[in-house]
Amino acid sequence: MRPPGVRALGYVGLAVALGACGIGGPTPTPRPTCPTSAPTADQAEGVLGGASRAVVVTNKGEFAIELNADGAPMAVANFVALAACGFYDGITFHRVVPGFVAQAGDPQTRGRHEDFQGLGSGSPGYRFEVEFPPEDTRYTRYTVAMANAIDFDEFTGEITGPTDSNGSQFFVMLADAPEQMQPYYSILGRVASGTEVVDAIGSVPTNVRDVPLDPVVIETVRIEGRATPSPQ
Repeated sequence: MRPPGVRALGYVGLAVALGACGIGGPTPTPRPTCPTSAPTADQAEGVLGGASRAVVVTNKGEFAIELNADGAPMAVANFVALAACGFYDGITFHRVVPGFVAQAGDPQTRGRHEDFQGLGSGSPGYRFEVEFPPEDTRYTRYTVAMANAIDFDEFTGEITGPTDSNGSQFFVMLADAPEQMQPYYSILGRVASGTEVVDAIGSVPTNVRDVPLDPVVIETVRIEGRATPSPQ
């Protein structure tokens, strides 16, 4: 079984407009502009700013991820920065394989819920190095990790291409991964609450390409803990 991955990464320049004032209500806190590059290892701690959890709010309910900032600081800081600027708002889980993974993070799915050519190839407009977990890592149920486009020999496990293909896409394990799934995916964290929502997402009907027929839309990703935008 081929592990989850993004087979092609496009370069889509993105920005999120600042919120407008509500009539008769308080002025919303402006969101930062989305980053144009991932934070470096030296910048990661400043971007994280103590963030420890990400609450993914979907039209099926919400689930919370305990973030793995120590294990993959650049990937987690990048996820936090994208969440803070609203990048994930309106994006769908575009790939659901029952008993395996649910994958999201392609900006092309914002407002576009049908199957289409190039689905699953979207990115934030940049890519960065994979932070490999330990060699004995097993991706167990409810692990959350970055999808990527690493090529490797399926018989030997040897990486045969570039390793700088992290972007914005991530997946949630719906069951323990098969033993042959290589530890080539940066771990963002683990679902700590709302596992019943993850299970519900993993049960939606799909077409033959694993695209949900009942769209699973991310309304927003809320970061708990102080977080600042990625340095430009």
